[in-house]
Amino acid sequence: MSHGILDHAGALRTAGLRVTKPRLAVLTTLEDAPHSSADTVHARIQELEGPVSRQAVYDVLHALADAGLVRRVLVGTASRYELDTHDNHHHLLCRDCGALLDVPCAVGEAPCLLPSHDHGFDVEVADVLYSGLCPTCRADRTATKTTPTKTTHTNTTEDDDLV
Repeated sequence: MSHGILDHAGALRTAGLRVTKPRLAVLTTLEDAPHSSADTVHARIQELEGPVSRQAVYDVLHALADAGLVRRVLVGTASRYELDTHDNHHHLLCRDCGALLDVPCAVGEAPCLLPSHDHGFDVEVADVLYSGLCPTCRADRTATKTTPTKTTHTNTTEDDDLV
């Protein structure tokens, strides 16, 4: 894990949170591996820091999201997490391999997109998830479609001679 690129301890203090080893471990993990699931964060922390409960990781992720230090990205019914840099970016999702990449907002400042009818809401942010095929998966699909398959047809019925 890379330590010291971002001041995680300072960010925790600024957010009014105590600086704890689990919080620092989650922030450092997300710095090194953005767009990780809670299970991935848990596995990486266990690998690098030693035993930690899955529930502790979930609790820390939720506390950090509530404090605005971590952003939860909902992909279908699964959550992925990244450091919240408050830079108004969106995401590209490959629907085959699950790759999730950041893309800058095409319009500008948040909320960057407004609904045609806001139903009285004060819209603060628009979370945009573009979905499609990444270059690798698109190439794999193209290769699969253009590769001829050898199909052998043999007629083994006795009725073939009766015509």
